[in-house]
Amino acid sequence: MADFSDPAGAGSVLSAAVELARAAAVETAGSADQVGEHLGATPEVPDGDAAALGEVVTHSFASALPGYVGWHWAVTLARASGAEQVTVDEVVLLPGERALLAPAWVPWQERLRPGDLSVGDVLPSTEDDPRLVPAYTTDDDAAEDPEASALAAELGLGRERVMSREGRSKAAERWADGDFGPRSAMARHAPGPCVTCGFFLPLAGSLRTRFGVCGNEFSPADGRVVTVDYGCGAHSQATLVAEEATEVVMSARYDTGAFDVLTD
Repeated sequence: MADFSDPAGAGSVLSAAVELARAAAVETAGSADQVGEHLGATPEVPDGDAAALGEVVTHSFASALPGYVGWHWAVTLARASGAEQVTVDEVVLLPGERALLAPAWVPWQERLRPGDLSVGDVLPSTEDDPRLVPAYTTDDDAAEDPEASALAAELGLGRERVMSREGRSKAAERWADGDFGPRSAMARHAPGPCVTCGFFLPLAGSLRTRFGVCGNEFSPADGRVVTVDYGCGAHSQATLVAEEATEVVMSARYDTGAFDVLTD
């Protein structure tokens, strides 16, 4: 609990104006029931010559507002140097040491988690998003030329921003540490890595040597980004090999169920 005692040196006139301070607190709270007992008065010493600036004292009252346990009303009174009239500077509701406070504000882009985006939601990227960097766009003349447009698309032009090196690095870390990375249980028991599989579709650009997309409908990774050293039982080279026969039958065999076999 904060110290609301009335120390020596506090303005006697301001310190005695408890009812004036309470009335101001009640007016702000809207009801006398929401302003509790008087907790004390504390002098506010301004910067500079306090005697020249006058006196400033803050009265504190316990808060009776529902949900504001541990809070208090702070009413600041002031009196100009040489004046007799006391004025109310401000009335605020302040938390004490044991007050229940809301958690610190976190910007929405830092609160989002994977999977939060649902149908109809719009997730705009910020201008300073470190995952994106400016790219090159084509002009209107090039957009009207089919050959120029095809070349621009092949080179990756036409987008205002593309992923930065930091953005690609973070994506690579997520993919490698996920369910379709080299350390997953499926990969450890696979007959071969994805890089040797016929269903492996490599990504373009700088991630080509590390990642691709699985195109095997029977694989648990179908349509997912996989690392080159991931693998599963649906590898294209995982063919069945017939075991060689260990017994050779040299004599003919007949069904003797319909007749008797005569021997010498």
